[in-house]
Amino acid sequence: MYFLIFVQQLIASGTHIVVKSITETLAPSSILLLRSVIASLLYLIWILLRPKKYLRIEKKDIPMAILLGILNIPLNQFFFFIGVHLSTAPNAGLAYALTPAFVLVIAILFLKESHNWKKILGVIVAIGGDIIIMLEHGINFSSDYFIGNVLLMLASFTWALYTVLGRDFTRKYGAIYATALSMILGLVFYIPVFLFTKDKIDLTVITTINWLQILYIGILTSGASYLIWLYALKKMEASKLAVFSNLQPVFTIILAMIFLGTHLTMPFVIGGVLIIGGVVLTQRG
Repeated sequence: MYFLIFVQQLIASGTHIVVKSITETLAPSSILLLRSVIASLLYLIWILLRPKKYLRIEKKDIPMAILLGILNIPLNQFFFFIGVHLSTAPNAGLAYALTPAFVLVIAILFLKESHNWKKILGVIVAIGGDIIIMLEHGINFSSDYFIGNVLLMLASFTWALYTVLGRDFTRKYGAIYATALSMILGLVFYIPVFLFTKDKIDLTVITTINWLQILYIGILTSGASYLIWLYALKKMEASKLAVFSNLQPVFTIILAMIFLGTHLTMPFVIGGVLIIGGVVLTQRG
């Protein structure tokens, strides 16, 4: 299980690098649509090959399936793709390191999970670290960098919400079927969002490298990474699983330095230490 989670975090970290690279030449909303179509087709094929008796969903669970679909692509992935494009890949990794803190906040507010001063202080410290990074280029609320960091923070929050709300649903219907439903429904609800952006997809300008990148985020990220995450969610508590997101900043920084030539800055290091330290504090609490 721990090896699978390690692989999942490595794939997720690689996703930050791939998305940052491809959004430099193609519109983020268009890439997300292509990625969602590829992933949804793969899951749809899996559904069609399954015996009908395994393909069921109780009427009372339909609203949750729809909510997970909306959280998946129109919110989480849309925020993520735009955020990475405007900000940096390492910042995306740190934003997702906030997932455990967000999971804790959601669990306290909606699941009435017990809390103490360590957990609360940890959340405050982690969010303080993120604020330091967001303000690295100065206080300019209209700057692309600041907006990108805010969107990455929202992406992390919606992923935490997806994790918490999807726990019982996944345990009931299984990791693959639950992911398939959220992916296909997510695509359905994302199409209006894409049309609203008025972006167009020109397949003629997409290079071979671009297609390989799209296949990475369509198959590995939306396929293997999602499945491993939801499978692990069946085996452990959401808060315990979310703490593994702390691996992403480390993996992402290493990959960004190798493939993107990214250089570390002091605000990033200070903010990163606070985020990871705050998350560790919440877990010990």
